[in-house]
Amino acid sequence: MNSCIIGIGSNINPKENIKRMLSLLAKDHRVGRHSSWVKTAPIGITDQDDFMNGAVRVETHHDIDEFRNYLKRLEDRMGRDRTLPKFGPRVIDLDIVVWNGEIIDEDYHTRDFLRDSVNQLL
Repeated sequence: MNSCIIGIGSNINPKENIKRMLSLLAKDHRVGRHSSWVKTAPIGITDQDDFMNGAVRVETHHDIDEFRNYLKRLEDRMGRDRTLPKFGPRVIDLDIVVWNGEIIDEDYHTRDFLRDSVNQLL
């Protein structure tokens, strides 16, 4: 069993989409506690709604590559439009930040909101 912390973000109906994502994720994996949710200003493209960000602890039988692919498919299933610019609006954005106790996402070091959310779960 692998343990990870996923960074979560949404700025399109974020309360509904994060709740739905957690429910879908729990059907396939052991979902633990989540951090508090914080409202953050968009990065890059600023002419869009604020994001709701946080993190959740998950245990999975998948290896890291399989789990990354699973998260991408979950984003797609929820309607993520990958034709939009990288920092554009998102229904859901899921990134593995910690894998088996090791920080693997460099954004942890540069984005306070992500670091604070993850640290609530370490």
